[in-house]
Amino acid sequence: MVESITNGICRDRFENEYPFEPHWFEVGGQRMHYIDEGTGDVLLMVHGNPTWSFAWRNLIKEFSKTHRVIAVDHMGCGFSDKPADYDYQLEQHIGNLEELIKHLDVSNITLIAHDWGGAIGMGVAGRNPERFARFCLMNTAAFRSKRIPLRIAVCRIPIFGSLAVRGLNGFARAAQTMAVENRQRITPAIRAGYLAPYNSWGNRIATHRFVEDIPLDASHPSYSELVRVEEGLKQFEDSPMLFVWGEKDWCFTTEFLDEFEQRFPQAETLRIPEAGHYVFEDAAEQLAGKLREFLTT
Repeated sequence: MVESITNGICRDRFENEYPFEPHWFEVGGQRMHYIDEGTGDVLLMVHGNPTWSFAWRNLIKEFSKTHRVIAVDHMGCGFSDKPADYDYQLEQHIGNLEELIKHLDVSNITLIAHDWGGAIGMGVAGRNPERFARFCLMNTAAFRSKRIPLRIAVCRIPIFGSLAVRGLNGFARAAQTMAVENRQRITPAIRAGYLAPYNSWGNRIATHRFVEDIPLDASHPSYSELVRVEEGLKQFEDSPMLFVWGEKDWCFTTEFLDEFEQRFPQAETLRIPEAGHYVFEDAAEQLAGKLREFLTT
């Protein structure tokens, strides 16, 4: 039986949705949480903002029957520590995940990534190409772009952004409706699961820092790291690649998918017209079926 309190967060309200044993890895003096279920070839699931490994719960349950599934919580997210004195920048998130896969000494990895997980996961793959075999990317980016929706841009405004994101939990709460098209699927237990780790001003620090860390021009501290991630994509042109895209996503629109398809013309694509940003909620069964087909082809 998994304990109901994990790193200070009560999981009673969503334990049936997320019944996994916690695992911990210390990096930079902080504890990073991850899920490690099943045996076999490795599926590495990397979340974005404002989610955490909870977003992968359905895929973990399904694919841990046949694979070893590792799903990480970035520092400041989920059950990982949430230090106040921390950079929370792209390079640091990439470095943390890189240290974890080296610690676990895994290879032949299939990367499954969403939102910020695309840049972080492809950043790690670019540094360790010998460890990665396949890629499934959904509603994400791993290259430079100046596109930023107004509703995210306003969260970067000094003072206002802090009050909205950290004070009111506006980013994570809004995602429950703005990132999902089929809102009836978001039960009280699922809603509780998404919000539980972000239950105070202090625990919402990474949610805000992710918003601030979007590098739109060369003056941004994470811009050069994003360039490195982008330049690393080319080495995977011949790797098996699957794109799964919720076409109603107002953040990572189909324009991002178009660019990915230009960079990887041999990739498979599953466009889901009725799904939004949280494609793993709107089209959970369709996503799992396509991923299973991709892994067995």
